[in-house]
Amino acid sequence: MKKLLLVTVLIVASVATYAQGTLNFANFVQVAPPGVSVNAPIFNIDGTTRLAGSQFQAILYGGPDANSLQAMGSAVGFATGTGAGYFIGGQRVVTTVAGNTMAFLQVRAWDTLAGATWDAAFASGSGYGMSPILNLTLGQAPATPPNMVGLQSFSLVVPEPSTIALAILGAATLFLRRRK
Repeated sequence: MKKLLLVTVLIVASVATYAQGTLNFANFVQVAPPGVSVNAPIFNIDGTTRLAGSQFQAILYGGPDANSLQAMGSAVGFATGTGAGYFIGGQRVVTTVAGNTMAFLQVRAWDTLAGATWDAAFASGSGYGMSPILNLTLGQAPATPPNMVGLQSFSLVVPEPSTIALAILGAATLFLRRRK
């Protein structure tokens, strides 16, 4: 009886995996046929220096629409040397979207000195960035997953001084209002 239950659980798990969409999570893929290559390096706040090493991380967010993006898998570090600006995350499963259907995807990157996670870096106000949302038809196992064709380069951001000044002004206003 236990063996039958185990076999049933394994079959259900394998069928569930086949129902989810897959993709190749990488911002550099050189493929011979035109239209399937990806070359979208990610840059630091200066817009010219490519991210390099494990200090910088990238993570995939995906979902069935642009308003329901969720992290898909763990973050990956960036290559160094001539591979700076690029990450190779391997095959990813987008658990919220079925295979052979359109998914909304976004690559988010951050400097771990600004925060241990992308959300922490975002909350700190600097050292984070994100790609424009990409629409991609996902693959379905056992077929080869599609590359992230259409992914665009982006840079990490730092808030402008005017943004910081506005935040300070807003905080001062709230403080003075509370005192009355």
